[in-house]
Order: sequence, then structure tokens, then C-alpha cells
Amino acid sequence: MTYALDAAFRRAVEDDAVKVIVLAGSGEHFSAGHDIGSPGRDHHVRYDNEAVLWWDHVAKSGGDQRFAREMEVYLGMCRRWREMPKPVIAMVQGACIAGGLMLAWVCDLIVASTDAFFSDPVVRMGIPGAEYFAHPWVLGSRFAKEILYTGDRFTAQRAYEVGMVNRVVPREHLERETFALAARIAKMPRFGLALAKKAVNQCEDQMGMRNGIDAVFGLHHFAHAHNAEVGAGPLGGVDVKDMARER
Repeated sequence: MTYALDAAFRRAVEDDAVKVIVLAGSGEHFSAGHDIGSPGRDHHVRYDNEAVLWWDHVAKSGGDQRFAREMEVYLGMCRRWREMPKPVIAMVQGACIAGGLMLAWVCDLIVASTDAFFSDPVVRMGIPGAEYFAHPWVLGSRFAKEILYTGDRFTAQRAYEVGMVNRVVPREHLERETFALAARIAKMPRFGLALAKKAVNQCEDQMGMRNGIDAVFGLHHFAHAHNAEVGAGPLGGVDVKDMARER
């Protein structure tokens, strides 16, 4: 899925007729997050590395396989998308969980419906958070700790209050309001928008965001390894049914 999304982003970036990109979920929810339910998932699927120059994960084992795969399809792709030169707006309805948060957080703006809700419950697996660990920068340190420590959902209104979401609108107005905002942004000079985006991203990185994410990615994989070593499997013995029951 991240490769299909990357291909769509690339087409949008290279198309001069596209001024602003909107990332939307189809159906009731924006994204329920990582696929932890399909046997094998993409562990044995070969793909061309696009985001990170590293060896392929197929036919590797243990931490070698998992590190190569997650550095490419999760962390690497998120960083690649964050640096797209065109403005990107996430249009979020319903659930936005774990991996869904990463998709929304790499966008420049987030417009959420009043029924949207967010969570990163992976601490239940003994893992300190999703791979693209932007939590302290988009939520603030104290609220980031609260949502990680509890695994609780938080509402679109709460996300707005802590500065993660730009606007909260009724579900029936979500598309209209998002595209109205995109249209306003599209009137600005393209190169000026690209430079403004790069300026803010550079400031975030000067505040430690890039180095912090790198450091936590190491902790993330240490947690996977610990879980496997104690016999609980890399996800700490938690499966999709466990996560659904907790939610």
C-alpha cells in the first residue's frame, strides 16, 4: 500500500497542474493502521527500495529482515512524503490509528471531521510507539506521554486543542471544507509554498525531530527483538483481535 501511495504522490508532484495534494481515506475510516492480521503480510514480498538505499528484506531473518523492511516501507516512506515540495492536506474521518497517524502526520495540514478519533496503542505490544515517532513534536511531550501510556483514543476536538489538527468540521462538510482550504492555498506561488514548507520542516529538524525519530526507531526495534527473545513474538503476543477488544 505504501508503494501505491508513493506512486500516486510522485504523479501529483510531477504534474504541474496539481497545486495542492489531498490525502483522504475511502469509506467509514481514514486508516485503521498497520496490517497485523494478514498471515505473512509483506514480509516475503520483494519490492524495489525507493526511500532508503539498503538491501532487500526478503530471505533475511530476525532483526535484519524487520529493520530493513520497516526502515523502507514505514520510516523511509514517511520521511520521503514529508519532504514533498507541494502542500499536502490530510482529510481525516473516523479512525486514524497508529500507522494511520503516521500517514496524517507527514501531511502539512490536517482537516478532521467531528467523528474522527486518533490513537497509538502499540505500547500494549511493549513497543514505544509507531515507527515514525513524531509524537512529541505534533502533540507536545505531556500529551504524547498520556496517549502512549494509556493507549486511549482522543477526539478530533482534543487533537485541535493540542495543535495536531488545523480544523474540525462536521462529517458532511469535510470534503467541501478541505477542498476550499486547498483552493485558497493553490492561489499562492508554487515555489514560495515549496520554500515555506522546507523552512518549517528545517526548523522542526533543528528542534531535534529527525534525530529523535532515528533514536526512537532504534528503541522500536529493540522492543521487537526483546519480545521475540522472551518468546512472545515480535508483537508481544498481541494480535488484531486483542487490539480490537482493547479499543
